Amino acid sequence: MRRPAKILLAGTLAAILPCAPATSQTLSSPVFNDQVNDAATFSDQVLDVVEASDSTTAASTATGNSAAFNVDTGDLDVRSNQTLQGDVRAETHVNVGVNAGQTAGFTTAATGNTAGGGVVSGTHTGIYTQHTGPVAIGALSHLEAPDAETGDIASSVQAIGNNQGLTASYGAAGVRVNQLNEATVASDGGGNVGYVSGMSTFTATTAANNVAAAGVGSGQRLQINQQNAAEVTQASQFTAYGNAYQSTTQATASGNNISASEQGALLDVTANQQNVAYVRAQGENTGYQFGAGSAAAYGVGNSVAAGNVGPALVMDNTQVNEGGGVDTELGYAANFQLRLASLDTNSP
Repeated sequence: MRRPAKILLAGTLAAILPCAPATSQTLSSPVFNDQVNDAATFSDQVLDVVEASDSTTAASTATGNSAAFNVDTGDLDVRSNQTLQGDVRAETHVNVGVNAGQTAGFTTAATGNTAGGGVVSGTHTGIYTQHTGPVAIGALSHLEAPDAETGDIASSVQAIGNNQGLTASYGAAGVRVNQLNEATVASDGGGNVGYVSGMSTFTATTAANNVAAAGVGSGQRLQINQQNAAEVTQASQFTAYGNAYQSTTQATASGNNISASEQGALLDVTANQQNVAYVRAQGENTGYQFGAGSAAAYGVGNSVAAGNVGPALVMDNTQVNEGGGVDTELGYAANFQLRLASLDTNSP
């Protein structure tokens, strides 16, 4: 039996601005976007389950500022400014008494500023600026089922300060992204389960600044400036089992992260990253019996990955990591198979 979840939302400022429709000729679509949110934004959910025959799912999402700009068969020119001066929080609490069903899935995400821009058969020019002030951006997820069982579990908790997505399909892009994060960004996940007969995966992911760009049959020139000036950027994930067939626990924390890919003529990336925050990732996986299990923790101050399945890749990358440092910690305890992985790095 499942009781209705209680969800509270407040203080969210979001905008999705339409672009000019495509015609027989290529038209320019200028967009000017200014968003300021100084209120608290939160999404809280509590789900109580006694016994479910099929599945148990829960999702909580909180976003301070959101915008998306896309044009199909046309040009796009964007000037976007997003500023967050209020806390953002997303929480998911699930309690299971007997059985969560054949599958259980939980998703929790808290984001300060997020924007997306893309073109199909056109040219994308733009300047995207994102700033989070000295606030708190946090995502918390917890499953409490010490006397219950389930088949498969997939649980993810994610916290991001600034997030920018860019796409280009058979077009061209010349875009600048400026990101400044001063917020404490943290994801915290936990799970306590009696018996899992299938696959169990718990992940916690945190990024102060994140840019993801992807292109197909295009040429992209990207200039990305990221600064993480917060005190702490942290991801933690803890799981405990009575008996688990196959389990994975993973925590990933990034100060500044860039991922750019292209399958076309050119990918040209100029990246400047500076991280002064204390970056910490912690993953712990414990239980009485396991078939196979693993725990992983990954922490990085600045990270860039760029690749082109095409003739030209140009990369100009500057990274500075100073101040708080980077730390990872993991733990694993079981009667059976053991696999551990931990990585500290300040470079790509």
